[in-house]
Amino acid sequence: MSASTAPVSAVDLAAGEIDEGVAVDVPDAGEGVGVTFREITLAPGASTGVHCHHGQLIAVVQAGALTHYADTHPGGVRVYAAGEAIIEGAYYPHEGVNEGEEPVVLWVTYIIPEGEPLAETDLARCDP
Repeated sequence: MSASTAPVSAVDLAAGEIDEGVAVDVPDAGEGVGVTFREITLAPGASTGVHCHHGQLIAVVQAGALTHYADTHPGGVRVYAAGEAIIEGAYYPHEGVNEGEEPVVLWVTYIIPEGEPLAETDLARCDP
């Protein structure tokens, strides 16, 4: 194989920062793992609904501010502003709400066992 002299281009779609290290963990991935990239837009007042994931989610808030309700946060709530990254592990119930006046845009990477939904709304399945 010979190398081409054609230029290669790259576009950073989103960048965010978090204050802790990241380890990707996908429990129960016996049949393999699916990776999905998704843009999610929440209109003012919109909610994701309470759900969990069977794997890991890594997101960047591209625009707006997402209010994230989960027992994993001190006081049960954290607001993520544009430019911040969100790491969600497997199986803990949480909800994202746009409590602002402009749309919230999230760029999300899901790393989920094959055959599982990206978001699990049957909360009985959120306790492995």
